Amino acid sequence: MKLDALRDYNASLLQTGQFKDYCPNGVQVEGRPEVLRIATAVTASKQVLDEAIAWGADAILVHHGYFWRNEDACIVGIKKKRIAQLLKNDVSLLAYHLPLDAHPELGNNAQLGKLLGLAEQGRFGEQNIACFGALESPLTLTQFAHQVDQKLQRIPQVIGDGDKIIRRAAWCSGGAQGYFEAAIAQGVDAFLTGEISEQNYHLANETGVAFIAAGHHATERLGIRALGTHLAEQFQLEHRFFDQDNPI
Repeated sequence: MKLDALRDYNASLLQTGQFKDYCPNGVQVEGRPEVLRIATAVTASKQVLDEAIAWGADAILVHHGYFWRNEDACIVGIKKKRIAQLLKNDVSLLAYHLPLDAHPELGNNAQLGKLLGLAEQGRFGEQNIACFGALESPLTLTQFAHQVDQKLQRIPQVIGDGDKIIRRAAWCSGGAQGYFEAAIAQGVDAFLTGEISEQNYHLANETGVAFIAAGHHATERLGIRALGTHLAEQFQLEHRFFDQDNPI
């Protein structure tokens, strides 16, 4: 398919124009006009670029791309090397941040809830990207954390009483630890996100609402992979997900 058609389809599918984001969504680096092979990854790191280009990708789609708000705009250092590699090989980079977190089917949070057996009952937070809902059946915090470990293949950091019964949970992928108080307001027993900050420890202990940090990268692998699979099926493209392990 044409790169322009891919760009326009994703913009419509993910409703990118409805989001105030920290980076541009869509084509960040333009490559060849024809796209037959798409690579997906969480972050457009040098390793991901190397592996995707070696595979023969025409376009690379990521959750974490470039040109973040308030960063140095100069194309120097690591940024220069990454962008030069894309331009040299005529490979496009497309990035989708908040729109990919929020999508009701393909989004990180929709996919995370599905993977963990959480029935979504509502949303909250910035532009309604965070979710809350019910577990398929009540579990102790220890059991729920073990389920998170098994599904995400990463041992989570857990703050709370392991014997506490978890019936309702809130979740938001990535660095959403700042949503903890808003999650508590939803009347949940636990909040799951990617990262934890110092104050979250005290808030969890003092409110009795458990906090689970399951990894920024681990909680954001699902959406971009689901998007790639969807595009491959919709347009008969070749797709490969490149998962550069990241313990953060």
